[in-house]
Amino acid sequence: MQEPFDPGQIDSEPEVAGRKSERRGFLPITTNWFDRVFVGIYLFVALELFWMRFLEQSIPLTVCHVLAIALAVLIVWRG
Repeated sequence: MQEPFDPGQIDSEPEVAGRKSERRGFLPITTNWFDRVFVGIYLFVALELFWMRFLEQSIPLTVCHVLAIALAVLIVWRG
């Protein structure tokens, strides 16, 4: 016999055993690995542009590269 129709199940996602593609980290949104890579790259570019405009005269751009890569790795790993 078929179970009665539940309209609340329309919006819910089916539960898949062992599915761990999305998780929550310190970012304020639920992300998967691709989202975190995208945010890391976007932040890398924004930090580079900010650094070249305001800080490159006093601090070399290499320092920005190291900071941006470390921040991107942190976001992908723990974000």
